[in-house]
Amino acid sequence: MEKNYAYKYGKGKVSFSIDTSLVIDELYIKDYPVLSDPAAAIREAIRNPIGSKPLQDIVKPGETVAFIVNDTTRVANSHIFMPILLDELNAIGVPDKDMRIVFALGTHRLMTEEEMAGEVGPEVAKRVKMYNSDCKDKSQFEYLGETSYGTPVFINKRVTEVDHIICTGSVVHHFFAGFGGGRKAILPGVAYYETVRKNHSLMLDSNAVIGKLEGNPIYHDQVEGTEMCRPSFLLNVVLNEKKEFLKVFAGDYIQAHLECCKLVDEIYGARIQKEADLVIASCGGFPKDINVYQLQKTMDNAWCAVREGGVVIILGECAEGSGSAMYEQTMQNYRTPEQVETAIRADFQIGAHKAYSVTRLMKKAQFILISSMAPELAQLLLFTPARDIEEALELAFTKLGSQPSITLMPMGSLTVPLIEK
Repeated sequence: MEKNYAYKYGKGKVSFSIDTSLVIDELYIKDYPVLSDPAAAIREAIRNPIGSKPLQDIVKPGETVAFIVNDTTRVANSHIFMPILLDELNAIGVPDKDMRIVFALGTHRLMTEEEMAGEVGPEVAKRVKMYNSDCKDKSQFEYLGETSYGTPVFINKRVTEVDHIICTGSVVHHFFAGFGGGRKAILPGVAYYETVRKNHSLMLDSNAVIGKLEGNPIYHDQVEGTEMCRPSFLLNVVLNEKKEFLKVFAGDYIQAHLECCKLVDEIYGARIQKEADLVIASCGGFPKDINVYQLQKTMDNAWCAVREGGVVIILGECAEGSGSAMYEQTMQNYRTPEQVETAIRADFQIGAHKAYSVTRLMKKAQFILISSMAPELAQLLLFTPARDIEEALELAFTKLGSQPSITLMPMGSLTVPLIEK
């Protein structure tokens, strides 16, 4: 029996029909109750934190505070919790002029004033000063030392010069850092390019994998660097695919984050019976599919669900193209996954590392991409471009035959397939 599906693509949707007898799994995040009063839950978390004194007992009048906030590529609903955080500190005598927001861009592009205001809300944007952390401008950063992994730790001065750092953000699985959130607000969030480059070079280690913190060199290196300017407090949230709040975690930046990760594993880990011949995955729409840089997270998850020699169809608009000139340049220089890996091991560079992250997945399966990118660019990045879902399905069925087993991933950037043992 044919069934119609409509999956998110950019700010719209793409519809297609599939014979349901071929579908062996359709992966969703676990049904978890939405918070009926997020603001109340945020206040409750701040006032009854994990492994830490309440925020109001940490910050004193006369002290300065820097909030680290997600950029546009990571949804955290910062506009909901930032006014509450400011109000909580106002209540104990910390005025808006003693607070600032630094956006955790990592190596991402700078945000416009309009984008900044969009992330934290117009009210907060008028109340406190907001800054980009520009990883390429070394004058913005202070050198704090070197980790045991050899990473030179340079952190943005707008963060290091205040009395208190408060990390915020959302937590999801991360393909080589284990989980997002927590220490990542500092490193890579507000770190200098060389700091990020050296830390991310550890992704070549076999322990740098999705869902793993303990024993993951990326994580331990990030924590070591963050300890050099230890945050006073953390607020991390878990959201569902509709960007609704599921739970709020606050307190010690390590302990509260670990508790948050446990819930993320419970909600986003999707059990599958076996790997499928064909996986059809949507990134979940904007901003998860704004560029290949972000789309790669969905590729990683789909890779877990497809068999060796299978096919993955990715729905990702990529309105901003690849997301990295360095990534494209690397792919112009090296034309196979093996060549890319050899080059990255010899000289690890941010942007070029994305070429490795993407192409290593292509050793297992063919990736057909439906996007707004020029077909030539998609081919350069070693995708098989398709004009639309119909062409993509035709290509997949031509390769796999008329009766492939299919796994559907409408929330591809969120659901992490785990084979049941």
